[in-house]
Amino acid sequence: MSRNRLDRLAALYFVRPARRIFGRPNRLRIPILMYHSVSDDKCKSARPYFALQTTTQVFEGHVRYLHENGYTSLSTADVVGLLNCDQAIAKKYVALTFDDGYRDFYTNAFPILRKYGFTATVYLPTAYISARSRCLLERECLSWAEVKELHKCGVAFGSHTISHTKLEDMREAELEREIRGSKEAIEDKLGTPVRSFAYPYVFPERDWSFTHRLRDLLKVAGYHDGVSKVIGTVQSFEERFFLRRIPANTGDDNALFKAKLEGDYDWLHGAQATLTLIRRLRSAGTSGQISGGDLATLPPRHFNKIESDS
Repeated sequence: MSRNRLDRLAALYFVRPARRIFGRPNRLRIPILMYHSVSDDKCKSARPYFALQTTTQVFEGHVRYLHENGYTSLSTADVVGLLNCDQAIAKKYVALTFDDGYRDFYTNAFPILRKYGFTATVYLPTAYISARSRCLLERECLSWAEVKELHKCGVAFGSHTISHTKLEDMREAELEREIRGSKEAIEDKLGTPVRSFAYPYVFPERDWSFTHRLRDLLKVAGYHDGVSKVIGTVQSFEERFFLRRIPANTGDDNALFKAKLEGDYDWLHGAQATLTLIRRLRSAGTSGQISGGDLATLPPRHFNKIESDS
């Protein structure tokens, strides 16, 4: 891992010291870690903060760090419940999530989690989970037999749509099918309710019309919560269907991993949002069309408040 990465340098040497001076103490902050593949295969190049692979050695280092530093692993439902609990601040919590249902969770990640006594949630794109192994993005996925075995060992499973496709441009019926169909397929195989949903690809957080529509569909379909790829630790007043997560991968040494857990990496979301806004304004300026939506950087406050109902 390059120790001169901009995101690492900013988190460790600018954001972290500033937060120690100006940050608010005793504030609940729960990291939901987002992993994909845990494998020693040759890693394809990717932006370091969204790389999809973690080597088994690095992953065990992460889990060992959590164990040695007193972290308790949670489900996403537990995370939502704790956000309204003032007594939760005294403990360290973490939720470990795995997108895409890769088979190396079964062969590589789960033995390490079990060794240190941690739980996890795996999000399945059900079109790629079958009696025979199928591949998503050139990586082998779990079979239903492996899913059932892991479920018996305490692993939670959530929906990652049916086909792992981009949802924002879908018609209503297609969108509902992706949301309901994946949930029903997992429930049929495991005989237990599926309550959590993971949004595939970059989450369109500034498309408020779509996010409100998606939220309503998830609620009607019977989901309790969901996670997104929006970077950040989870705090109070979060939208429970689009919880923020922290990307974790091979590029995270112990110092950066610690910074991510403690909120020192959350700044990257604001930086990315600002860059996106600047690009849109430049593009709109060139065409002579600047909308009010381009001037907004955050959704309305009421949209972020967590609900008390389950």
